Amino acid sequence: MSLKITLLGTGSSGGVPRVGNIWGACDPSNPKNRRRRCAVLIEQFAGRGRTRVLVDTPADLRDQLLEAQVDCVDAVLYTHDHADHTHGIDDLRGIAFNARRRIDIHADARTCTALLQRFDYCFVQPPGSAYPAILNAHTIAPPAPVQVNGAGGAMQIVPLPQQHGDVASLGFRIGGVAYSPDISAIPEASLPLFANLDVWIVDALRPQPHPSHFSV
Repeated sequence: MSLKITLLGTGSSGGVPRVGNIWGACDPSNPKNRRRRCAVLIEQFAGRGRTRVLVDTPADLRDQLLEAQVDCVDAVLYTHDHADHTHGIDDLRGIAFNARRRIDIHADARTCTALLQRFDYCFVQPPGSAYPAILNAHTIAPPAPVQVNGAGGAMQIVPLPQQHGDVASLGFRIGGVAYSPDISAIPEASLPLFANLDVWIVDALRPQPHPSHFSV
């Protein structure tokens, strides 16, 4: 089996540049500094098969999926319930239509509750609506791994409880690779879950300290 990680977006909550053509400390002449909101595509390959997992659904999701030529995923995982990580959820409608089935989403209890409140129509077809529900919600209970089945074999994903300012968030580990967006601290109980990593994709918002993000 082989693994491929695609960073669909690495920007802050407002993206780079922010509305108003605000680049902050980023050099606008460098095309790498034009950044969409955070999302990651994880792909596992076995033979000719592929298992695909999307992490988070930012407002930029449609453009991100089109650019990465993604037409289907086997599951979606959420790190936390903040708007910049969730408010592109309706763009999963195209994924569900292509798959001709509901898409499984996995999130901690707080995030599941928030998604069901804000985007209830995605999970339950509203009375009188011609539009079917497109998602099934599953609650992540760390440290139990999330198993996602697909044509590339079963993918075992370990949730990593972490702190994001005054709220909890999740990172995710697949084999020797971990992804930790929106993190400001690692609880002591989570430290063993980060042991012996080969690659750690981790939040670093800016050179100066920040209350809810790691800094450079």
